Amino acid sequence: MPATKRTRSRKGTRKYGKASEKRVASAMRRRKKGTLKSGSGATVKSRKQAIAIGLSEAREKGGKVPRRKK
Repeated sequence: MPATKRTRSRKGTRKYGKASEKRVASAMRRRKKGTLKSGSGATVKSRKQAIAIGLSEAREKGGKVPRRKK
C-alpha cells in the first residue's frame, strides 16, 4: 500500500468572513446589472475585477479579509 500524505484541516479558521462574502456577492450582482463602476468611473465587465472591488469594499468596512499582495 503506497504511503499517502495527510493534509491538516484548518479547524474552523476562515480566510474570509461572512460580511466579506456578502460584499463580493453584492459586487457580482451589480456587475451583472451593469451598475458596478471602477475607480475611474468605467463600467466593470470583468468577473475578477468585480471580486477585487467587493474585497476592497469589505476591507474598508473592516471585514475579515487577508492583506493585498504587493
